[in-house]
Amino acid sequence: MAGNVGMEQLIPIVNRLQDAFASLGLPLSLDLPQIAVVGSQSAGKSSVLENFVGRDFLPRGSGIVTRRPLVLQLINSNTEYAEFLHKKGSCFTDFAEVRKEIEAETDRVTGHNKGISNIPINLRVYSPHVLNLTLIDLPGMTRVAIGDQPQDIEMQIRAMLLEFITKDSCLILAVSPANTDLANSDALKIAKEVDPQGLRTIGVITKLDLMDKGTDAREILENKTLPLRRGYVGVVNRSQQDIDGRKDIRAALAGERKFFLSHPSYRHMADRMGTPYLQRVLNQQLTNHIRDVLPTLRNKLQSQLLSMEKDVQEFKNYRPDDPSRKTKAMMQMIQQFNVDFDKSIEGSGTEINTRELSGGAKINRIFHERFPFELVKIEFDERELRKEISIAIRNIHAIRTGLFTPDKAFEAIVKEYIKKLKQPSLKAVDMVVTELTNVVHKCTEKMSRYPRLRDETESIVNNRIREREMVAKDQLLMHVEFELAYINTNHEDFIGFANAHNKAENKERKKVGNQVIRKGYLTLHNISFMKGGSKDFWFVLTAESISWYKDEEEKDKKFMLSVENLRVRDVEAGILNKRPTFALYSSENRYLQAANGNKFFHGSLSANPT
Repeated sequence: MAGNVGMEQLIPIVNRLQDAFASLGLPLSLDLPQIAVVGSQSAGKSSVLENFVGRDFLPRGSGIVTRRPLVLQLINSNTEYAEFLHKKGSCFTDFAEVRKEIEAETDRVTGHNKGISNIPINLRVYSPHVLNLTLIDLPGMTRVAIGDQPQDIEMQIRAMLLEFITKDSCLILAVSPANTDLANSDALKIAKEVDPQGLRTIGVITKLDLMDKGTDAREILENKTLPLRRGYVGVVNRSQQDIDGRKDIRAALAGERKFFLSHPSYRHMADRMGTPYLQRVLNQQLTNHIRDVLPTLRNKLQSQLLSMEKDVQEFKNYRPDDPSRKTKAMMQMIQQFNVDFDKSIEGSGTEINTRELSGGAKINRIFHERFPFELVKIEFDERELRKEISIAIRNIHAIRTGLFTPDKAFEAIVKEYIKKLKQPSLKAVDMVVTELTNVVHKCTEKMSRYPRLRDETESIVNNRIREREMVAKDQLLMHVEFELAYINTNHEDFIGFANAHNKAENKERKKVGNQVIRKGYLTLHNISFMKGGSKDFWFVLTAESISWYKDEEEKDKKFMLSVENLRVRDVEAGILNKRPTFALYSSENRYLQAANGNKFFHGSLSANPT
């Protein structure tokens, strides 16, 4: 079932590209065709890879053991040894030493605090027992930080996995244990996020021999539960007891084969289960995958090659002391400074500060928050103001006793308060200039390699800012002088005496509202609907209406009349029944008349009106 021999030669070529990136100490930035192994901790990922090689060579232990991506390149050869890219020329025939070197190289980059890094370790294994295959072993997914692990370790691992498996050129080897519900598989869950159709995912089911008696994974392995386009392969790894007892992997593979042939649920598919079959499937699928993505990869590589050749040609005759290149480099830095300064003020920069306001946002705050606050802080004592107005009026009248309030007194007081606007305005300019200076200093950080250029740039720009600062202050002072020169009493904002009086009256009227003025029993005489005589009603007189009810419970309303433009006048006691009375008059000082000519309201209050 091995793939096409000619196409398999592509796998070593892709390996060389991976080595090129790793030798630079950089993450894999090119979308190379590859197989990434994902799964939760203790899912059996390490055992699957060791079964491929036939040797114990991967670190084991509790917590996160794989903390850097391990690019495992399996190469079919007549001899058996391992070689690290970071130790070229050193051949490891003892695979226990391979494990130690992986641990040492991991600690060199990530330290000893269980941190992780996306910079890969490249390991080549030459063996007659392997097929040409390249896999990337990624850290196992975890949910809880253990020991001195970072508290966000789950999110860090997830981000690293997505960095690899999101690319369309990456096949996903999702390893899930059979003794847990497949619906809770972390590997299949994250694979489904980036490959919802299951086109790039290959499922591997481990720990089939550890399932509860009476249960099996037949439905899963037959691709009926959570189907994947590339299907599932079941494997049986060594148990922890076998690993501790150093059980030979070849013996374990023989035991795996026997398990599938003898199990009633799996014997019909035994030829499609096990580690050797999985290795052949991955070899073929990776070969086919490389063939499919090769045209796109080739175009991308050619495009990058042309770009690099252009740069090489440009710098082929590069001389550090060339004045034209110095000038060009300086102009590029100055242009970049201009762009950064403009973006900082306009707010369109790519780097957004999430901790404090800066640049244009801070200037906006100065204009709309700090400046109004400074205006509010101007001291205003009404008692002192009245005293000043009184003294100004008396000084202007001198020996005369004035009849009207003089305009000069008004102007003298108003001008004193207009002058108080100068200081807050000038202070606002100072605050804006300070922030602009900070922006300039921030934007010149990219010139830090050239201290003199940075100092000169800051000096020139800051001097220009200071020049405009003086112009701005002169303009503000001139504007205040404009306001002092002429007081426009015809302006719509100037309310004048008449409008002030009206506003005061309206304010007083609003305070009154529809409040109750009087309540009590009212004897009505000669009302049209009463057919003569008189009757007592409970009345409620408010600022807007008069209503009367059957009694003081105010439930059975008899009538209500608006008293707009009417006046209430107390009538001398003794006119009717010797009791306090009142009458409603129209604006013409006449009793309010009903339609039939009767006096509508003229009654006497009860003895205890409220």
